[in-house]
Amino acid sequence: MAYHTAMTVSSLKPPWIRAKAPAGETWKRVAEVLQAYDLHTVCDEAQCPNKGVCWGAGTATFMILGNICTRTCRFCGVSSGLHGQDIRPDEGEAIAQGARELGLTYLVLTSVDRDDLPDRGAGHFGACVKAVKQGIPGIVAEVLVPDYTEPELALFAESMPEVLAHNLETVRSLQGVRDRRASFDKSLATLKAAKALGVKATKSSLLLGFGEKKEELLTAMDELREADVDILVIGQYLQPSKRQIPVTEYVSPEQFEDYFQAGIRRGFGAVIAAPFARTSYHAFEAFNEWKKKAGMIQIEGLGKPEGCKLIRLKAVIEKGLITAIQIWGDFFASPEEEFDRIASRLTGLVPEEIADRFDRLVQEAGIEVFGISGTGVASVLQDALKTSKERL
Repeated sequence: MAYHTAMTVSSLKPPWIRAKAPAGETWKRVAEVLQAYDLHTVCDEAQCPNKGVCWGAGTATFMILGNICTRTCRFCGVSSGLHGQDIRPDEGEAIAQGARELGLTYLVLTSVDRDDLPDRGAGHFGACVKAVKQGIPGIVAEVLVPDYTEPELALFAESMPEVLAHNLETVRSLQGVRDRRASFDKSLATLKAAKALGVKATKSSLLLGFGEKKEELLTAMDELREADVDILVIGQYLQPSKRQIPVTEYVSPEQFEDYFQAGIRRGFGAVIAAPFARTSYHAFEAFNEWKKKAGMIQIEGLGKPEGCKLIRLKAVIEKGLITAIQIWGDFFASPEEEFDRIASRLTGLVPEEIADRFDRLVQEAGIEVFGISGTGVASVLQDALKTSKERL
């Protein structure tokens, strides 16, 4: 293979391959929280080069289902074995507690492969997403999953993540670097199934440095777009240890920029392309970039309209319609369970319709409320929407 800007592998890494060492008080805080709740991160297990940057910013990618993978990809630094570890029943709740202490509003979950389990761990994965969303109202969840089938992905239905990622890893001709049970087409099927089940954004990553050709990489991009994948990540493969296959070549930042432009031209909603780029690297920024292009606005509101107690809300507006909303605050509502169900019936409206619909739903459900009204909810929503648009 030949890139005009690629560097042949030698005993020395090129100057642009310099990972930032973990340091600072924020990094220490992340480490303390992870230890307190006995949580694993892919940052540690896969020896990610971005640990210093991400932990220094107070973010981490939680890894569930243990730290023993049942697959043996030739480039991966995660430990492998025929059987994984026992499933931790409270893992989702522990992650929610840890994420809350870290003040996270965007959370990334990934896992090892668990071919030793009947559902390959999909049920536990879905339960963890549900626990996080229940524990931290309004949090945005991104999951990086194994090559789950549509029935396995359906186990996420109760708490669908906003972003579902699954990685092709490399081009078609080099899939042999992955475990023999993985394939290019299986991975595409996972991404297509996720969209069919209602995931808003799908995402995939490709690593460079295995010996791929430029034309093959561009073809892989085209196939991802044909599968309606929204976010693309392209990074440099770095050999975790001598046990994994060596790097064939180091691709320059200039070449990564060319691939970034190629991805944008192909219509990806967001592209991250850089030597240290990994699936969860700058995940929040990529999601926000995709949201802007998709016409999606995520808002948070807080206010005490006339005649109301304190009202808080979080909502997602897509192409002018409310697609998700949560309402809570200092007001009184009984029964609470019925009130909580109202939110799901406020979707599909334009913001201006929410006042009348809210009051009608409260009346139809026989809910007793004090300190809140449809007019009050609409006021807080409109103020939040106006503030969000001004920031954009």
